[in-house]
Amino acid sequence: MPYYVYKMNEGLNSMVRNLECLDEFESFKDAKNLARDRRSEQSEGDEAIYKVIFAANQLAAEEMLTEKREEPILREWEK
Repeated sequence: MPYYVYKMNEGLNSMVRNLECLDEFESFKDAKNLARDRRSEQSEGDEAIYKVIFAANQLAAEEMLTEKREEPILREWEK
């Protein structure tokens, strides 16, 4: 299964995100390096998020990136 690198921008509201697939890699190291390079090239006002995701195909990757995840429960000792 390949690794995908995505650029994520906020959409019309916080529930919707614009996804742009930048590239697909067979090795995690190559995908990580691209994401790291893009993050370092970001300007001060650019709020795009670069993510590396491991998925069977591009559709599965986009579904995983857009699904709503629950907030983690903080324990007393984690505060």
